[in-house]
Amino acid sequence: MADDADIRAGQCHCGTVRFEVTLSDGLNSARRCTCSYCRMLGAVAVSAELGGIRFLQGEDALTSYRFNSGVAQHFFCARCGIYTHHQRRSNPNQYGVNVACLDGVSPFDFAQVPVVDGVNHPKDTNAPARLAGTLRFVPAE
Repeated sequence: MADDADIRAGQCHCGTVRFEVTLSDGLNSARRCTCSYCRMLGAVAVSAELGGIRFLQGEDALTSYRFNSGVAQHFFCARCGIYTHHQRRSNPNQYGVNVACLDGVSPFDFAQVPVVDGVNHPKDTNAPARLAGTLRFVPAE
């Protein structure tokens, strides 16, 4: 059973979609990806198991986008366009949740974020997942 520290409230930009998520490993799973979609999206995502998101309102306002293999499903609010979460290709039993949608959390709260190599995805290469690099945020003084 997850403790309360792993349960977070979240919403899209306009507030139409509101949810509660149980994170698999708190904010420790924060990461980015280099695949074509994630590169353009630029979001930092954290992990939740496939039943770990409970929608409080607006689930019917979510729309989704799939590309390439069609396995990953990216969800966003049809009203404001903000990406809230996606079902992962690397593990379809897991969601990646946009940290910017979590109450009180910003992608700039992380001094560094691992970036996984989504261009050379393990499902395409049959090789283990690999790190492409690390994104760092250094606040101005």
